[in-house]
Parts: sequence; C-alpha cells; structure tokens
Amino acid sequence: EGSSRRRSWGLLVTAGVGGTLVALYAVVIPFVTPALRKVCLPFVPATSTQIQNVLKMLENRSGSLVDIGSGDGRIVIAAAKRGFKAVGYELNPWLVWYSRYRAWRDGVHQNTKFYISDLWKVSFSHYTNVIVFGVPQMMPELEKKLEEELECNARIIACRFPFPCWIPDHTTGEGIDTVWAYDLKHSRECETKILEITPETEF
Repeated sequence: EGSSRRRSWGLLVTAGVGGTLVALYAVVIPFVTPALRKVCLPFVPATSTQIQNVLKMLENRSGSLVDIGSGDGRIVIAAAKRGFKAVGYELNPWLVWYSRYRAWRDGVHQNTKFYISDLWKVSFSHYTNVIVFGVPQMMPELEKKLEEELECNARIIACRFPFPCWIPDHTTGEGIDTVWAYDLKHSRECETKILEITPETEF
C-alpha cells in the first residue's frame, strides 16, 4: 500500500512538472522563434521619448499608418489617439493579443488592427505612413522592399537604426531615441515614376 501511494505521488509530480514545462514552452516559444530566424528581431519596447519623436514626425501627416514589428502596440495606439487608422504587424502572437487588449482598454480598438504576420510576406503598398523598429541586418532588404511597394507620397519613419542608402529628410532625438523620417517622393525611383506618367507637352 505504501509503495502504491509513492507510485501515485510520483505520477502526479511527473504530470505536474510535465504540464508546467509544456505551459512554459507555449509561452516562451513565440518569443524565441523570431530569434531563430535569419534576421533576429527581439522585442524591445519603445521608450516614451521614442514615441513622442515618432509622433513629431507624423505632424501634419494623414492617411493610413502601419507599424512594422509593432511589439506590444504602443506606437499604433499612440498614433490612433492622434486620429490615424493604425495597423500593426507582429510575429509574436502573445504581443498581438496583448496589443489588442491595450487598444480596447485605451478606447481606440475601432481605429487599430493588429495582425500576426511575417513582415516579408506582407505588402505595404496601401500605407502612406510606415514606422519601422528594425535591426541593422534587416534594413538593406527592407529598404528595397519598401521602395518597390510604396507610393511616392509615403513617409517612412525609422527608429533606433537608419536605412543604409536613403538620406533622411528629417531627424530628431538622440542615442537610442533617434528617429529618422524619409519622404519617398525625394527618391530617384519616385521621380522617375512621375516623369513616366506625365504626358508630353506639344509645342
């Protein structure tokens, strides 16, 4: 009888430990998985200063807005409070669910949307304001992707790390809070597009 009890307790302990490990795995794996990809995109929350710098770069801007790698949604929510229809793309499902909760809690859920998606599989062609919290390894490829997809009236706002080839039209902040704004209409590709669609004038 004693050995039977010990066996039962052993099974309960094993089941408990196993269940705990499974639960921890389910919680941790969405945070670890992005780091296992070719380009590591760790979650680093935006500081309040960064958010204010981003909002400064959005002054006098309108149209749709997207945050690439939206994390816990604080940039999207702040933009929605300024009147933008704001969208966030984030690979980590826990952060997306938390972002939706925060948007609901702050009363801006009707002006925000959050999607669980890999940024390389999304087209950003219909956005006029793009915010990027990236890492140096991804910026060259992302620069090419955005230049191919965005219209000439788009503004791209980069936080923490600038794009390698574009020359920023506006810069604000210092250190990790630095924000760079790029108006795509000033790029050579957009100027070429404008020339192509401009009808020739007959003399």
